[in-house]
Amino acid sequence: MKNDMKNDASRTIACSHVVGTARTLTGAQAITISGDSFASIEPTTTPAADRFLAMPTLVNAHDHGRAVSTSAIGGDAKPLESWLPYFALFPSVDPYLAAAVNFANGALGGTGAIMVHYTRAQGLTDLPTEAAEIARAARDVGVRVGFAVSMKDRNPLVYHGSEALLASLPPDARAEAARRLIYKVLSPGDYIKLIDDVAAAADGPGFNVQYGPNGVQWCSDALLQAVAEASHRTGRRVHMHLLETKYQRQFADANYPGGVVRMLDEIGLLSPRLTLAHCVWAKPDELALLAERGVTISVNTSSNLFLYSGIAPRKTMIEHNCKTALGIDGKAFDDDDDALRELRLAYYLHAGTGFDRTISREQAIQTAVSNGRFAVTNIGDSGLIEAGAAADMLLLDWAALNNENLRDDINPLDLLFSRATARHIREVIVGGRTIVRDGRVLGVDFPAIRQEVLSRMRSGIKESTALISALSVLDDAIAHHYVSDSHCC
Repeated sequence: MKNDMKNDASRTIACSHVVGTARTLTGAQAITISGDSFASIEPTTTPAADRFLAMPTLVNAHDHGRAVSTSAIGGDAKPLESWLPYFALFPSVDPYLAAAVNFANGALGGTGAIMVHYTRAQGLTDLPTEAAEIARAARDVGVRVGFAVSMKDRNPLVYHGSEALLASLPPDARAEAARRLIYKVLSPGDYIKLIDDVAAAADGPGFNVQYGPNGVQWCSDALLQAVAEASHRTGRRVHMHLLETKYQRQFADANYPGGVVRMLDEIGLLSPRLTLAHCVWAKPDELALLAERGVTISVNTSSNLFLYSGIAPRKTMIEHNCKTALGIDGKAFDDDDDALRELRLAYYLHAGTGFDRTISREQAIQTAVSNGRFAVTNIGDSGLIEAGAAADMLLLDWAALNNENLRDDINPLDLLFSRATARHIREVIVGGRTIVRDGRVLGVDFPAIRQEVLSRMRSGIKESTALISALSVLDDAIAHHYVSDSHCC
């Protein structure tokens, strides 16, 4: 696959401030980009026409590639377990258009690398063909993408007793739920072959295909074992949910009395090749083992809040030296893919209290970028602004951030973590290529593509009247399943 990230141009940008660097820099800096890399970062006294705060592009280390938020289909204000069936309301649309909308939204929010755990295919063609179109969209928009292929073979409706729950529904709701929500499963060997076929069609520079077992509660032991063996054999990364909700914790404890994380270690799945999304309900000893094995954890703060999943024990993660990254999971706090706001929210929620600090602001940037880039791209570069590194950078409007302009010596981190949002982004650069400038995505006609996707969805969702009715019944049945002690595991 051609590497369209390559850029042979040379450019020098004078910045009022630079953060997220390999070494501490103060004052104005001239950043020179040559091709797709930073050539130098040096102090400058040359006044800049535009006053910029430069920082690394952010990384969304866990997402699902949805073009439209679930709030648009009435799927919000629900726990994860009753929220998931609402995805079936999304009509299938052209995979290139849907992916381009998702990637453009991410780029506008300051994200230069995005992890897509592809749990719902459009299904208009075979998956390798669909993945190739998604890779094309990534190249056109200009973002780096990790693409984990969904793998699941048990518990389609609830973690225990899907058949009984389905049988308990009224006949019309039962028929619709069975038709729209019970998915076809593959054998472990066929899943591994599918990922090989997807990789042959789409893998390449800027698009890293990965194994994507959905989670322990959705994957048989045989499937997880097959993934562990394939990852060890091929070196391909694995991206998986783990212990997102208290009901998943209950399932894990009931089915793996020796410890679910210990089980994953025994089958060889724990390694630096693994990223785990959430770990909200992980225990300290489990986090210690994940850290020892070099596993990356994507902390998805807003998503966990919206779905009533809880708050990840990031303080404990940091104390055990876990590698943590920043994930948005399709549910930023304002439903807008604003990675800057997510960075700030995640930092303040987990930074500590009083004079005790769990993590510094500099560390919050560096871990979000460096650990996230490895999880997404499988390349162990830092993602920071330094000579020789990939030229991935955000340019924020410093004059707008510091609009009072009362002190010349103000710490740029103070204002970055106090008020920076996507509206302050003036430019997004990935691999030396400008992909967003002044709120406009340069590689695709984003307004036209978005309008086309929405038009097709509005037309398609009209065919889901029966499913909408069934979901209202299913909501109550799922809630009853989990609040009843006899069915929680």
